[in-house]
Amino acid sequence: MSDVIWTERPALRSPVLVAAFGGWNDAGDAASAAVEFIGAHHEPRVVARIDADEFIDFTSVRPTVRLVAGQTREIDWPETTVSAVEVPGADGDLAILQGPEPALRWGRYCRAVVEVAHELGARQIITLGALLADVPHTRPVSISGIASDAALVDRLGFEHTSYEGPTGIVGVLHHACGAAGLNSVSLWASVPHYVAAAPNPKVALALVRAFEGAAGVVVDAAELETAAEDYERQVSAAVASDPEVRAFVERLESAADESEDDAPDPANLPSADAIASDFQKYLRQQGPES
Repeated sequence: MSDVIWTERPALRSPVLVAAFGGWNDAGDAASAAVEFIGAHHEPRVVARIDADEFIDFTSVRPTVRLVAGQTREIDWPETTVSAVEVPGADGDLAILQGPEPALRWGRYCRAVVEVAHELGARQIITLGALLADVPHTRPVSISGIASDAALVDRLGFEHTSYEGPTGIVGVLHHACGAAGLNSVSLWASVPHYVAAAPNPKVALALVRAFEGAAGVVVDAAELETAAEDYERQVSAAVASDPEVRAFVERLESAADESEDDAPDPANLPSADAIASDFQKYLRQQGPES
């Protein structure tokens, strides 16, 4: 029995399937925000779900209760949804897969995603992720990637990742797609460690632009560009008001501006963990700009 529950079998034109997952793979909520924005202007409609009971630990990612018409209560369950996005005038359509990172049965979960890709006739699968890094918020967002076609990473100008260590569902899914013979790309953006708790539209915008290059799809991101500019101004103002954080960011900027061979040893930089907590409290106290 399939773990994919279809409510509609859409007839999409050679779609690109883009996926992002909340949790470990989604620093600053950047990947989730990016996929939301990619589909926002084209009226996405949910066409399938992956059975949440088999993959989600509901004690870690809890369902929520909401009131309907002020009387009855409904429960919204965390789940993976698949949305169809028709893009008039483009060479192909889109499909968006999003949900929380599964806690259980990753191999089986990935097989369900591969089933979705085959059913939709996806020509490419692009996964988006965001990770914490010692990078300054004032510099262009660093994008790294891996692809089943390694030359694609070079053509798009992304950094090749040489990471070894623990991975999330994004890394496992990319590997599963390759094993299934699917054309797949995994794109990762770096999020400044000291603003990890705040939603990061600047990084989300960078992921949207990276997606455009990889998928050959144009996304109207004017609203996200404005949000990214406002975000950078707000964070810069908060940094400027705290001498310790300002000194930390200046050292990150110096490291980022050096060539890779001459860059200072990251071990000589102060730990972001040492200042992040106080800085997050400061940002929360400031609230949104008026």
